[in-house]
Amino acid sequence: MPAVSWLSVAPVKGLGLVPRDELALETFGALENRRFYVIDAEGRFVNGLKHGRLFQVAPAYDARAETLALRFPDGGAVEASVEVDGAVATTFYRRRVEGRFVLGPFADALSSFAGEPLRLVQTVEPGAAVDRARGPVSLVSDESVAELGRRSGRADPDARRFRMLIGINGVAPHGEDEWLGRRVWIGEAVVKLVEQVARCAITTKDPDTGERDLDTLRVIKDYRGVRGKKHLDFGVYGTVAEPGRVRVGDAVEPLG
Repeated sequence: MPAVSWLSVAPVKGLGLVPRDELALETFGALENRRFYVIDAEGRFVNGLKHGRLFQVAPAYDARAETLALRFPDGGAVEASVEVDGAVATTFYRRRVEGRFVLGPFADALSSFAGEPLRLVQTVEPGAAVDRARGPVSLVSDESVAELGRRSGRADPDARRFRMLIGINGVAPHGEDEWLGRRVWIGEAVVKLVEQVARCAITTKDPDTGERDLDTLRVIKDYRGVRGKKHLDFGVYGTVAEPGRVRVGDAVEPLG
C-alpha cells in the first residue's frame, strides 16, 4: 500500500525547506507552511528565482510560541518573537495576499545576506502564501522523482527541488496523477486532489545551494509533454476535505 515517505514545510516562502516527521493538515493547509514571505524595496515578492541563495537560509518557526529563527550558512543566526506592524498587499501569480511587516532583526539580516533591501512579511491568513489558492496540499511520489532521474541520467535528482508538502512511495511513476478528482486518505486527513502542478524554473535549482544544476523543465517536456500550451506537470495538489494529522509512514489510500 502507498505510504507517506517524507514531509516538508517552508515556514518562509522562498527560504530553505524544513523536514517534518508529522504535521497537522487544516482546511488552509499546514500552519507552519508558507506562513511568511519576503519582499523587495518595491514590494515585489522575492523567491529562489531571483535569489537562489535564499535556499541556504534555514528557518525555524514555532507557531505556538510565535517565535522565528533564521540561520545563515556562515553560522550566523537571528531569532525573536514574531511581532508585526503595518499592512502590505503582495501579488502572488495574479492573486492578492494581505500581510503584516515583521519587526525585529529579520529584515536587516536578510538584506545583508541578499545584498539588497528586503523585508519579511507574515500573512494575515494562514496558508495564504501557498502558490495555488485552490490547493494548499501538494504531493509527489518518490517513483516520479526517480523516473525523472532516470530520464535525465541523474541518479538522485532530490525531491526537495520540487518544494512539495508530502512525499509518498508505493505507486507507479506518476501514479499520483491517476488520483485527480478523487479523495485520498493520508494518515488521519482526507485530501481531494484537483490538478497537476505546473512547474517553473525553481525546480532547476539545487535545493541546498540555490544554484541551477538540472534542466528539469526540459526533461519533463521531453518525456511528459506539455499540457495546454505551456504547463509542464510534475506532482499534484489539492484541498483538505477532512483535517487531521499526517505522519511519515502513514498509509495513503485513494477513496471511491
